[in-house]
Amino acid sequence: MVRERIRLSSLHDRIMSADQAASLIQDGMTVGMSGFTRAGDAKAVPLALIARGKAEPLHINLLTGASLGNDLDGMLADAGMLKRRLPFQADARLRAAINRGEVMFIDQHLSEMVEQLRSGALGHLDCAVIEATAITETGAIVPTTSVGNSASFAILAERVIVEINLAQPAELEGLHDIYIPKRRPAREPIELTKASDRVGTPAIQIDPAKIAAIVVTNQPDSATTLQAPDADTSAISRHLITFLEREVLAGRLPRHLPPLQAGIGAIANAVLSGLKDSPFTDLELYSEVLQDSAFELFEAGKLAFASASSIVLTAPMMAKVMPAIANYRDRVILRPQEVSNHPEVVRRLGLIAINTAIECDIYGNVNSTHVNGTHMMNGIGGSGDFARNAQLSVFVTKSLAKDGRISSIVPMVTHVDHTEHDVDVIVTERGLADLRGLAPRERARAIMENCLHPSYRDQMADYVRRAVARGGQTPHILEEAFSWHTRARETGSMLAAPAQEALSA
Repeated sequence: MVRERIRLSSLHDRIMSADQAASLIQDGMTVGMSGFTRAGDAKAVPLALIARGKAEPLHINLLTGASLGNDLDGMLADAGMLKRRLPFQADARLRAAINRGEVMFIDQHLSEMVEQLRSGALGHLDCAVIEATAITETGAIVPTTSVGNSASFAILAERVIVEINLAQPAELEGLHDIYIPKRRPAREPIELTKASDRVGTPAIQIDPAKIAAIVVTNQPDSATTLQAPDADTSAISRHLITFLEREVLAGRLPRHLPPLQAGIGAIANAVLSGLKDSPFTDLELYSEVLQDSAFELFEAGKLAFASASSIVLTAPMMAKVMPAIANYRDRVILRPQEVSNHPEVVRRLGLIAINTAIECDIYGNVNSTHVNGTHMMNGIGGSGDFARNAQLSVFVTKSLAKDGRISSIVPMVTHVDHTEHDVDVIVTERGLADLRGLAPRERARAIMENCLHPSYRDQMADYVRRAVARGGQTPHILEEAFSWHTRARETGSMLAAPAQEALSA
């Protein structure tokens, strides 16, 4: 079995234990690890590295595609091994270390990190640790359930450690399309004109002499957990579907819709899942992650093709999809994230981008990363890559959080990830605000009337009325703009006192 997965026989003598491979990584190194939102991450070498880090001084700068699975980010943080981490994470313990200032976290657009690595702006990459399905006869690396930044890490690193994971189906080979843009300024256009185009190679082409170690593992990806669609997420989905139907009737969108992109998480997954009950057929996804909803749409006969950088599934869906992954070879492509998220391709294909907000303000600015403007949640991920370049940029959120004590629609967001210029549509369970062609005062009215929860409507109307009286293109009362957040910090609720009393009653 192992020799079938490592088809270049001259590499067989580089098979070693995880401990032996991990010893190649030394204190102070910059390491690139495969993994994109819990999929396709290395399993054994990071654990061996963590064990060493508990016994001796060992600190690394860690670069990935996105978040790691198998609790690795949390264990690395607990071991105090991370000096610098980029470009995305989603672990509570690592998040706490970041917010304490113990780990220097660089939050980056997912399409941009390898550009900076390639140019030398992020320094030298000492080692890459890449999970693979197989190594071909020429020494090319076949990734598993994600590509992420793995290809560029393998190409740019001084040495490469490959984990051959026997738990990952051999039939994954053939799903990948590895395209690496040329270095600037001699770069050529990426010739992707539809989601199903293949423009690269099925494996990561590197000099096999760079492969310093091969570790054999047998452990599946971490299954994700997703909350089932609830009344609010179902309402968000219905509002968006109704809007898209109107756009088709008005001739602004084609009947089969342009390719869709959706961010990760329960709300985005639920919104996509709702398309099963829509009139739309022959849909395509051009996204960064395929969640359960993508395969639900395949099963429902709604989805024709899906392109992404990783496949991230719940345990029940993983048990169904992975043994049958060969059946998706002609309907799924996994690409490097600098291609799946590339602004040139996103704009050319005219995507409909659907991403999640922590909070939105009355003018359409979106905060997707920070709580109260200071504390990092996960990171911007790919939302900025898509929002700025999509034909239609949609942000979804429930109107309330914390049992109504927090409004997701606020006078001014405490941190801006997506400016009002990049946000076309905001959707909550209350309704949808189409912001295209509206001036700031009109945007405020549309968001208040359609997206804001009624318990905050009088409070917001009072703020806007008094702000408009002061004047300005984008009216605000600067000394009150963050008063809702301040009140929540002091009292536990954004509601003004009379409303809080009414809610309690």
